[in-house]
Amino acid sequence: MFGFLTNEFIEIIEWQQQNEDDTLCWKFPHRNNSIKNGAKLIVREGQRALFLSMGALPAANVPPQMVAIETANGQTYGFIGDSFGPGTYTLETRVLPILGTLQGWKHGFESPFKADVYYVSTRRFTGMKWGTQNPIMIRDAEFGPVRVRAFGSYAIQVSDPVKLLRELVSTDPALQTYEIAEQLRSSVVTRFTQAVAAAGVPVLDMAASLDQFSGLIQKRLNEEFAPMGLSFPMFVIENISLPPELEGVLDKRASMGILGNLDQYTKLQAANAITLAAGNPGGGAGVGMGLGAGMAIGQQVASAMAPQATPPAAPPPLPAAAQWFAGINGQQAGPFDAAALAAAVQQGRVGRDTLVWKAGMAGWVAAGTLPELASLFAAVPPPFPPSL
Repeated sequence: MFGFLTNEFIEIIEWQQQNEDDTLCWKFPHRNNSIKNGAKLIVREGQRALFLSMGALPAANVPPQMVAIETANGQTYGFIGDSFGPGTYTLETRVLPILGTLQGWKHGFESPFKADVYYVSTRRFTGMKWGTQNPIMIRDAEFGPVRVRAFGSYAIQVSDPVKLLRELVSTDPALQTYEIAEQLRSSVVTRFTQAVAAAGVPVLDMAASLDQFSGLIQKRLNEEFAPMGLSFPMFVIENISLPPELEGVLDKRASMGILGNLDQYTKLQAANAITLAAGNPGGGAGVGMGLGAGMAIGQQVASAMAPQATPPAAPPPLPAAAQWFAGINGQQAGPFDAAALAAAVQQGRVGRDTLVWKAGMAGWVAAGTLPELASLFAAVPPPFPPSL
C-alpha cells in the first residue's frame, strides 16, 4: 500500500520540448495525482514554469501581483503562484512561498500538494507567414486607385507568461501557434493596410520603403499584443506586388526606355538570337537566321524612329506675262504679250507715238515714253524724214 501511494505522487516535473514544436504553453499532465514535497522541477532553456493553485481562495497575505484565472462562466479557477526560470529545483516550502501561502500546508509541510504546472516556451517562433488574401485598394498620385498585394514573415515570442496564461491559455492544456495564427494574420494585414494608406508613398517607391513599413507595423503589433503577453521581435515585408495589368504597362514603359538606345537594342536582339540558336540542333543556319532577324528588327526600328528628311521647297509659280493694248488706226487692238507686241513694232504697226495701256496704268501713254518698252524700239530706226 505504501508503494502504491508513493507511485501516485509526482516526483519529476519536466517538459521535453522539441525544437520544431510550435507549442506556446503546455500543461503538465498530473491525472489528479499530487506533487510530492521534495519533487524535482526541471526547467530547460527557453522555458518558464508557472504553478497554478487549483481552486484556492485568496488569502489576506497573497501578493497583489498574483492574477486570478477565470473560466468561461466567470468563476474563479485558481491563482498563479510561483514561477521558475531555467534550472533544476527541489520543490520544498522554502522555494514555493506563494503556493505555500495559498495551500496552507499542514503536518509540518511534509504532505504532498496539488497544483497545475504550466510550461511556457519563451523562445522565438520564427518563419510564420502572412499575406493579403485579397488585394488592398490604395490611391496613388501617378496611377490613381491601385490594388496591391503583399506578403512576408514574422516571429512571435512570449514576453509575459502570466498575461499569456490569463488571456489566451486559461484552462487549455496546450496552446499552439496555429490556434492564434488567423488572429495574428488578420491583425498584420490590418496594420499593413493602415500603414500603407497613411504613408502616401507612390507604388513605384514602395520597394525602397519596406524597412520603414516593417518597423511601423512591428511597433503597432507589439502595442496591440502586449496585453496578451506576446511580442513581435521580427517583422518583415518581403514583397509588395501590383496587378498583372499594371505590371504589363510598366514593362512596356521600360521597354520603350531601352529602345531609346537603338545600338544596344540591336546588340540585345543579336545576343538573344545566338542564345536561341545555341539550343537549336540546326546549328549555324539558326545562328545566321537569328542574327539576320535581330539586325533587321534593329534597322526597322531605327528607320521608324529616325527623323524624316524635309523635302526641298517648290519654287513659286512664274508671274503672269503682261497683256498690252494698243491704239492702231484709231481703234483698240490687243491684247498683246511681250512677243506679240515686239512683232507689231517690227511690222511698223506700233511705233513710239502709238498709245498703249496695260492693267495697273492710269491711262493711255505713248509707247516710246515707257522704259520697259524702250528695248523694243532700239533696233527700229526712227521715221525717215520727208524729202525736200
